[in-house]
Amino acid sequence: MLGQRSKLGNFMGETSMAVNLKRLVYFDSFMDPIANAIIGRRDDIDLVRLVYDTPEAENWTEISQAHGYQVQARGELREPFFPDAKLLARCPNMLAVSSTGAGYDMIDVDACNAAGVIVVNQSGTNWEPVAEHALGMMLSLTKKIALSERAMKRTPDLDRRPYAGNNLRNKTVGIIGIGHIGRRIAELCGVLFNNTVLAYDPYLSAEECKARGAEKVELDELLRRSDYVTVHCPRTSETFGMFGAAQFAAMKPSAYFINTARGGIHDEAALAAALRDGKIAGAGLDVFLKEPPDPAHPLLHMDNVIASPHIAGMTIETMTEMCEATALQWLTIFDGGVPPRLVNPEIWPRYAERFSQLLGFRPADLP
Repeated sequence: MLGQRSKLGNFMGETSMAVNLKRLVYFDSFMDPIANAIIGRRDDIDLVRLVYDTPEAENWTEISQAHGYQVQARGELREPFFPDAKLLARCPNMLAVSSTGAGYDMIDVDACNAAGVIVVNQSGTNWEPVAEHALGMMLSLTKKIALSERAMKRTPDLDRRPYAGNNLRNKTVGIIGIGHIGRRIAELCGVLFNNTVLAYDPYLSAEECKARGAEKVELDELLRRSDYVTVHCPRTSETFGMFGAAQFAAMKPSAYFINTARGGIHDEAALAAALRDGKIAGAGLDVFLKEPPDPAHPLLHMDNVIASPHIAGMTIETMTEMCEATALQWLTIFDGGVPPRLVNPEIWPRYAERFSQLLGFRPADLP
């Protein structure tokens, strides 16, 4: 069974196909039907839904002809359909690859650069729920909400006194990466709790960090001073494994570590050891290196850890907003515009040449 399409009469070889028909493929489903509705209104876009259970050869037939590929999150995406050099070698018409959310670690950007394929993400579309989720984890940890709830469910005549928490007010919050999400965390913590807010972000100046509500510091100072360290940077070759035993040892024994960004930024074994040995007080984790994590994962069985299954950005409202933004960005791409969330602008000249050759008109120049 071939991929399911948003409109009839557009299989290969049919003469009813529109001139410059652009093929966009995706697996399973968009997280909100608004994306299908927006893209489906266009007669010049062949929107093809693929299913993993379909024989692999049939999926390759569809994807090898695609101009665009909407990529699922790492936890849902399956081999061999990760957008890497092997996939791109089989997709000579591919022009653009889009991630579902802000993260694009499942996309091999270097391979896309080599192939003249642009990469786009949905950065800035889910900053509010992720910031709220991180703040919720900070509150749950410092108030021992999850810890005391577990104890109540398993301990008769519970002595409540060991479960006294701390105030969040007047503490120091360290933010790793002060982009859309980090800026909102700085605003929430500064305004609501009178926190001192520190930021480690090598790509922003002290003045830019200050404008976003934080004092720019180096990583070692942030770790030494912070009561809460919350991670809001992408996972890249630069940030993979940036939190290991040395970084956890540099934190206060009373401090909490929160990661709602990407698994792999922290070393899970080192974090478990730091928690077990009392190097830090607790952790809030929405992300793991392998997702979903095995229920037997050591971190899931520690009382000073609260965890969620990579849902920080998955509110009902945000799924609609994110999928709408995704669909509109695809329309911009196929209409020859510059997408608003372009990850690799450096390859635009080569992409523009390929776009012109494949679709018959030249896209706009970068502003």
